[in-house]
Amino acid sequence: MSPNDRDSTGVYLKDAQEVSIMRRAGAIVRRVLEEASGQIRPGVTLLELERWCHRSILEQGGMPSFLGYQGFPAAVCISVNDEVVHGIPSERRIADADLVKLDVGVTLDGMIADAAATYVVGAIPARSRELVVTTEQALYKGIEQARAGNHLHDISHAIQTHVERQGFSVVRALSGHGVGRKLHEGPSIPNFGRAGSGVKLRAGMTLAIEPMINLGNLEVCTEDNGWTVKTRDGRPSAHFEHTILVTDGPAEILTQ
Repeated sequence: MSPNDRDSTGVYLKDAQEVSIMRRAGAIVRRVLEEASGQIRPGVTLLELERWCHRSILEQGGMPSFLGYQGFPAAVCISVNDEVVHGIPSERRIADADLVKLDVGVTLDGMIADAAATYVVGAIPARSRELVVTTEQALYKGIEQARAGNHLHDISHAIQTHVERQGFSVVRALSGHGVGRKLHEGPSIPNFGRAGSGVKLRAGMTLAIEPMINLGNLEVCTEDNGWTVKTRDGRPSAHFEHTILVTDGPAEILTQ
């Protein structure tokens, strides 16, 4: 398969060699996210966490995909509480009752894998904990629909339905995306939509599915730094993400 091979929708399809590399990149992402749970604790600064993630990625043979991407100044995105995504690490210290969202992208031999998780620090209100649980469940509801022959918005509809049944809000200004040869490829994958609509999924597509869910309303805004997206009402948000491979059967999760 040549670097320019795409399906009829303009989405890159990956060959076996590319998928193999993405699995290896995904394994690095997974280890960073798993081991970060031991680093995310009260008193640690976001910059300290970012440096730890950067070092871990390099030690495993990868490169941080986010560093320098369209000018982004850090190796990973770290967003706290009402920050939805794209948080820039700072000297802010993690505190008890924080929700810390860590988004990690790794480039390996020219291919990219991308995933994110939300970490609960200490005791948080019950409704915030339900938000985190629901967001992770919604991710897997979406992944269940990611198989060849289904439509793109079957993923979107599954996520939206699960989230709204629990009384939470789906962020509509942001979406998941194709990933692999580039950090952001087609198609855009909204977390809301009508089942049976959107492009038909084909084996070989690699997708970053990522529900971003708010405890309050769905409105968001971007800080003056041009990156950090926050909830407009100041209430918490949660974020989970996996990179998956579409197959003729159940999707393969490349970052798990």
